[in-house]
Amino acid sequence: MRIKPTLRQLEVLLALKESGSVSAAAERLHLTQPTVSMQLKKLTDMVGMPLYHQIGRRLQFSDAGKRTVATAREVLENLDRLQMDLADLQGLKQGTLRLGVVTTAKYFIPHLLGDFCERYPQIEIDFKVGNRQQVIDRLSEGRDDLYVFSHPPEDAPLTLHPFLDNPLVAIAADTHPWAKRKSISLAEFATEPFLIREKGSGTRYALERFLKKQRLKLNVRMTVESNEAIRHSVMSGLGVSILSQHTLAFGGDAGLAILPVEGLPISSRWSMAHHKGKPLTPVADTFLRWAEQRTLSYPIEYGGEGS
Repeated sequence: MRIKPTLRQLEVLLALKESGSVSAAAERLHLTQPTVSMQLKKLTDMVGMPLYHQIGRRLQFSDAGKRTVATAREVLENLDRLQMDLADLQGLKQGTLRLGVVTTAKYFIPHLLGDFCERYPQIEIDFKVGNRQQVIDRLSEGRDDLYVFSHPPEDAPLTLHPFLDNPLVAIAADTHPWAKRKSISLAEFATEPFLIREKGSGTRYALERFLKKQRLKLNVRMTVESNEAIRHSVMSGLGVSILSQHTLAFGGDAGLAILPVEGLPISSRWSMAHHKGKPLTPVADTFLRWAEQRTLSYPIEYGGEGS
């Protein structure tokens, strides 16, 4: 059997997989829903097997559908790469840079992108933000050019480019009695009501590894799914927490105090990552070299005695 899908059909299938519904795929591609449905039917008839099944409100892709999606992504990426290569030969920098970053990286990556886009105005940016597990899922599907982690998956064949420190610090409301302390033991800190990020987040992953080494258990009061919500909950006196210093540098530290807890901050580094077996596009390579040559211009300091 030989199939010859059109590029439009491949684009529609990929949009369906990434958006999760026909209506969302149509909106993403600026097409009508009947047009999207027609293209999907033609592609399904061409393949000769169902590509997906509708189960309630969710789409479940068949094995044939998953393989067709993977091929569609590869074909479209190769065409994008060809366009970028040809532009590169002409001395131009144009194309799309696809970035997948973990939640906390959203505070500083835009500051790199701002200068980069000013230097290369013809480059478009596709910027996706998720918790660590969501970005790992994107990585496993090869959906982006570069990924930003502080704790990349250990079992993936990645090339890593460390570029920035990521200290995790203890915080409390600036009215908390501990805000004026010069030193707090880790054991005492662990007794205070604690606000923790959700499972799948990089901050929680780093914290759980640290606690396991310390053989310590926290007094968890709440699980919260965003850094901003944790900051405001801490300000309101609901408990203490541990967050990346970047959250405070760009998210704001008004109403908060960094606590001098012994053994903190938890040290880690931000890295840009890409698949070893997948060549970088000219645009991604240009951005990677750009980022490695620059230092973000804001202070990341920690004044605790335990540092």
